[in-house]
Amino acid sequence: MYFCALKMKKRIYSKIEKAAVSKLPKVQYPGKIVVVLTEREAEQAVDYLLAQPILGLDTETRPSFHRGKRYKCALLQVASRDYCFLFRLNHIGLAPAVVRLLEDCTVRKVALAWKNDLVALRELGAFSRGEFIDIQDVVAEIGIQDQSLVKIYANLFEERISKNERLSNWERDVLSEQQKAYAAIDAWACIRIDEEIRRLQETGDYELVKVEETVPKDETDIS
Repeated sequence: MYFCALKMKKRIYSKIEKAAVSKLPKVQYPGKIVVVLTEREAEQAVDYLLAQPILGLDTETRPSFHRGKRYKCALLQVASRDYCFLFRLNHIGLAPAVVRLLEDCTVRKVALAWKNDLVALRELGAFSRGEFIDIQDVVAEIGIQDQSLVKIYANLFEERISKNERLSNWERDVLSEQQKAYAAIDAWACIRIDEEIRRLQETGDYELVKVEETVPKDETDIS
């Protein structure tokens, strides 16, 4: 007697609990990281990036632990599938190449809660907004209600993005290896999420499990 094995559809959840995420294995960034410190390096990096089919973006700002003290955006991280470039804006500011990237309307660019990042970037200088796709909108199309990058990624890939470096000093002279990996993962994860959602939409290869809300909804901009 022969048995035909049925392919199981990918199970995703409308939302997942923080406790469930904490039990998952930690994701490791598999690509290469390039730190950009000069305008010339920025030009070369942007030339490469704008030749890619998809980019993931994020920013980092030095946290302030004193009332009334604010810092400007210090880092713009832009990932392709294989590389992540860390533009140290506290060194080069909004260099012409960075503006060219931010104003581009030809390459698919994905980010999470990008409106907030735009506000921070525009404090460094004026530029026109290019084309960007918000991951929060993308996942909502298939019924995922969580809005944090950590929960969305855990839901789709059963891995945990660590946020240990989030409140570190992004203006330090030399970024630590942990900071660089953290920054790269946040940008690269947006690409993985976007491509997986598009795959699921095209194939229908998923089952959505609706979970009743038991805790207040996530903040809209918790990456």
